[in-house]
Amino acid sequence: MTDPQPYTISVADDALKDLQQRLALARLPTQLESDEQDLWDFGTPVKEIQRLVEHWKNGFDWRKAEAKLNEVPQYQTQVDVDGFGTLDIHYVHQINTNKAAIPLLFIHGWPGSFIEVLKLLPLLKGDESNPGFHIVAPSLPNFGFSSGVTRRGFGLAQYAEALNKLMIKLGYDKYVTQGGDWGFWITRFIGHLYPEHCQASHINSVLARPPKFAINPLLAIQHTLAPYNEREKKGLERSKWFDTEGFGYNKLQSTKPQTIGIALHDSPVALLSWIYEKLHDWTDSYPWTDDEILTWVSIYWFSTAGPAASVRIYYESIHAGPTKGKSLEDLLGHIPVKLGIAHLPREISVVPSTWAGVLGPLVWESEHANGGHFAAWEVPQVIVDDLRGMFKKGGPCYPAVAGNEGY
Repeated sequence: MTDPQPYTISVADDALKDLQQRLALARLPTQLESDEQDLWDFGTPVKEIQRLVEHWKNGFDWRKAEAKLNEVPQYQTQVDVDGFGTLDIHYVHQINTNKAAIPLLFIHGWPGSFIEVLKLLPLLKGDESNPGFHIVAPSLPNFGFSSGVTRRGFGLAQYAEALNKLMIKLGYDKYVTQGGDWGFWITRFIGHLYPEHCQASHINSVLARPPKFAINPLLAIQHTLAPYNEREKKGLERSKWFDTEGFGYNKLQSTKPQTIGIALHDSPVALLSWIYEKLHDWTDSYPWTDDEILTWVSIYWFSTAGPAASVRIYYESIHAGPTKGKSLEDLLGHIPVKLGIAHLPREISVVPSTWAGVLGPLVWESEHANGGHFAAWEVPQVIVDDLRGMFKKGGPCYPAVAGNEGY
C-alpha cells in the first residue's frame, strides 16, 4: 500500500466539455399549477432547475470552485478492507501545530461530502482556553474522490473498518468522531467495533427510539412522567413530516438503488434536482447561493466512482446482516463510547432527550434555536461550541486522548 500522498482535485477538460453538452440538451417537464408557497410540495420546482441549469452552463466556474477546494490540505492513501481489497481514500487532513491536539474524524453523509468540514477547519485550531484538533475528513468510499466499490456487501461495518484503518495509518491510534446523516451510523459502528480506538463521539443527527423499562428503567420512568417540552413537541412534528412527506428517496435508494443510479449517472439535471430538493427541505432556511449548490452537486458529478455509487450505501446498510452481534437497529441502542449530541430544530429526525439517552453514556447535550441537517455547513459554530465544551479542560471528555492535556 502507498503512503499518504498530497492530492489535488483536477477534473479533466473532457469531463467539463461533456457536462456542458449534457446541460445544453436538457429537457425539462411542465410544472403543476400551484401557489408560490406550495411549489416545493411537489419536489424541486422546474423554475428553480431552469435557473440553476442556466447558471451551470453560463455562469458557474468549476475551475474557480476547484481552486478554492484545493486551498485546503488534501491527501490520498490506500487501505485494505477485508474481502474488498485495497481502496484509495481521499481525505482532508489539517494537522494542528499543537502536538497535543485531539485527532478528530469527521464523517459526512449523503448528499454531503468532505466539503462540509471546510467551515470547521479555521475554528478548531485551538488556543490557550480551547482544545485544538487534528482534523481528518475523508470522502467515504463510493463518494467524492475515494474509490468506488462494485462488489456486493460493502455495508456500514466496512465503512467503519476503512475509516478506522485510515486513522491508525495516519498515526492516530486513539481519536474522537463527529458526524451526521450516514456519519451517525458509521460513528455508531466505529464505537461498537473499535471502542479501544474511538474515545468519544459527537453527533448532530440523532436517531433513537423511546426508552424501554427493561433496558433503561430510569429514562423510561422519566419519559412516562415528564411531558415533552416545546422543542421536543415541534421535533416530533418535524420527524413525522419527514417520515410521511420526505422519505421517498430513502425507500428507493434502499430498495432499487441502480434504478435511480442510472438517471443520476447519465443526467446532471437529474442529479441536480435530486440533491437540491434535500438541500432545500433539510435545512433551516439556509441561504444557499447558486455557486454553493452547484459546487456540492459537481462534487458528485465529477466523483471518482460516479454519483450512482453513493446511493448504494442505503441498500447495503438495510440488507446487511448483523456484524459482530450488532444489526442496524441495534445501533440505536447503547454503544459504550462517551457521547455528545446537538439537537437542531430542522433536522430530519428530532427526538426527545429521553430518547437520546438510550444511545450511550450521554455526557454532553445541547439544544439550539436554529440549524438543520447539514449543521457543519449551516451553523458551524454549534459544532465548534459543542466540541470545545466536551473536550476542554474540565469538560466531560477531557482528556479525550492520553497526552492531549497540553493545549
